[in-house]
Amino acid sequence: MIKIRDLHVEYDEKEVVHGLDAEFPDGKITVIIGPNGCGKSTTVKSIMRLEERTKGTIEIDGKDIDSISQKDLAREVAYVSQSKNIADISVYNLVLHGRFPYLSYPRHYRKEDRDKVAEALRLTGMTDYADRKLESLSGGQRQKVYMAMALAQDTKTIIMDEPTTFLDVKNQFEMMDHAKSLKDMGKTIIMILHDFEAVLHYADKVILMNDGKDILSGTAEEVLRSKELEEVFGVHAGFFEAEDSLHIYLKA
Repeated sequence: MIKIRDLHVEYDEKEVVHGLDAEFPDGKITVIIGPNGCGKSTTVKSIMRLEERTKGTIEIDGKDIDSISQKDLAREVAYVSQSKNIADISVYNLVLHGRFPYLSYPRHYRKEDRDKVAEALRLTGMTDYADRKLESLSGGQRQKVYMAMALAQDTKTIIMDEPTTFLDVKNQFEMMDHAKSLKDMGKTIIMILHDFEAVLHYADKVILMNDGKDILSGTAEEVLRSKELEEVFGVHAGFFEAEDSLHIYLKA
């Protein structure tokens, strides 16, 4: 389990996370929601030590991340960022980057590494694209390649920062179904999402943030039905049953 206690983080010399407490249970999908600029991305980047804490602790299975080497941290947690450079590289070689935490320098890839890459490409449906250049792919396909790289990294936890942004509806469904498949494989998934319908159907736990703080955490239905959601977003969430499942709609 990943635990955050009293987290404070500055960005551009301004504190953007103020005393955040959060827990991300093993083998579950935890989704962080909140308005733009509330500190969601900064929080998950702090887990990867991509943002420097000014105060507070982050633990992975009881171990402070400050006591973990960067290579060992990369063996524990993979991070799929919101914005990515489109590198001049083949799909296969990019996914192979996921094996870097397991290699010394100069890098000599082993059969184990290539087997992990092949499995990651298979799981994301990108095997037939292995020789294609990344820049030749659609946005949805590129997102799957970065997901494959995270899978090849073979970590217990995968963090996804707004993984459905810029994807069409079909690819959004595929991405969320893939996240659920990873959970079913025993992975711990931490996601930042803005799509409340996806939150309702896929999240095991939801953390509502605002102004750099945790406002409420609970099940998706508990958080989405709360008065805190209306106060944070300025909208009211309504619910209805259709096709034997619960759905959400928003109104001002």
